Amino acid sequence: MNFLVDAHLLLRLVLAIRAEGYDVKHTLDLPDANKTTDRQINELSEQEKRALITKDADFVNSLLISSRPYKLLLISMDNISNNDLEALFMPQLSKIVEIFHENRFLELNRDLRIIHS
Repeated sequence: MNFLVDAHLLLRLVLAIRAEGYDVKHTLDLPDANKTTDRQINELSEQEKRALITKDADFVNSLLISSRPYKLLLISMDNISNNDLEALFMPQLSKIVEIFHENRFLELNRDLRIIHS
């Protein structure tokens, strides 16, 4: 599975995912870095078949209206420290990948509930 991590999430999450053997890019890796538009992010996600990991709920509307990005993981954990996010997210990674095989949208919240459709 390939991932694209949005600007709202730190590069250290990318490094942790990459250490698990996944192909992952951060918006900082893109020519416009964290100024990359949502449209450009959606296009890259589609072109490279990358699941977008973001905290930006605008992408949910995009997925519902235009079926973009390719796959979407919404992190619904406001005001969470980077350490806590990584500690909660990383143990769920293999389950997330498994669920993505049959679903396009996942939401991970503080209760570690993964909601999918």
